[in-house]
Amino acid sequence: MTAIQARQELKKFSRPFFVPSLLKFYRTAKGEYGEGDQFYGVRVPETRSVAKKFSHLELKQVTNLLQSKIHEERLLALIILVNQYKKADEIKKKAIYSLYMKNLKYVNNWNLVDVSAHAIVGAYLFEKARTPLFKLARSSQLWKKRVAMISTFYFIRQKDFKDSLKIAEILLHDEHDLIHKAVGWMLREIGHRDLKTEEAFLKKHYRFMPRTALRYAIEKLPLTQRQKYLKGEI
Repeated sequence: MTAIQARQELKKFSRPFFVPSLLKFYRTAKGEYGEGDQFYGVRVPETRSVAKKFSHLELKQVTNLLQSKIHEERLLALIILVNQYKKADEIKKKAIYSLYMKNLKYVNNWNLVDVSAHAIVGAYLFEKARTPLFKLARSSQLWKKRVAMISTFYFIRQKDFKDSLKIAEILLHDEHDLIHKAVGWMLREIGHRDLKTEEAFLKKHYRFMPRTALRYAIEKLPLTQRQKYLKGEI
């Protein structure tokens, strides 16, 4: 199996008429966060089906797809990496993690980050030093910061919240709404598992949090409690 074959299989599902809506949805206009990205018009379930078919693609071939200018090819590569990581031994897990970190510039939209960061970076660093995440969180690059925050979803699922909260504090006043959303989402996930921990964080920060982050964080709380947070009455 090769990247060329995977690309050909993916292109079978192309829908040119679907491309304009994707260009708009992923903000590809000049000056937007996805500026210049290109699409085939392939839906995510179809991309996943191709990833399953090419689940044993060698890492060199996966890297070829990951470095593509086509969004769906990068997504395909990341889904393959996630699937391979789940079944890999420690040597291959390290190889996949290293490949991912060396190619972060290609993980360059929110869906690409969200499908992969927790499953590869978070999973790899769970029982290791998490210094790389804090370095990413302090980066000036949008997607590196989102990788840092979303990677901690793996920790949260293991009910390990400490570093998620630390990274949330680092990113709390970031200027970009995609970071606000990531922070709020992870806080909400913490609250789903330990409401007291989330509320302790919110009571300390909610008055000064970006509104988007706060709304995401409190989304699952009872209406009356949400209103109190939004009105500053907690």
